[in-house]
Amino acid sequence: MSTRDAIAALIRDGHSDASIARRLGCGRGTANTVRRSLKLPPSGVLKRLYAEEVPTGQVRDYQVDRMPTSPAQQAANRARLLEALKTA
Repeated sequence: MSTRDAIAALIRDGHSDASIARRLGCGRGTANTVRRSLKLPPSGVLKRLYAEEVPTGQVRDYQVDRMPTSPAQQAANRARLLEALKTA
């Protein structure tokens, strides 16, 4: 992976130019040049866009494998476990 590709990946992950420079050991100007050549906005604008895309903070397209246990079911499971531990 070239430095340009690594910078592009970090930009898309929402890192600032300073953060990219620290991680990759390059200059902030290099990160900024790559950002401008890819026609991407500054990191602050990207973070705002990402936050507005998923305002709930949850991952879009996340599929739950099974339904979460309800509080009543959790209490019943806990009671059965305590009973089993008492008899054991």
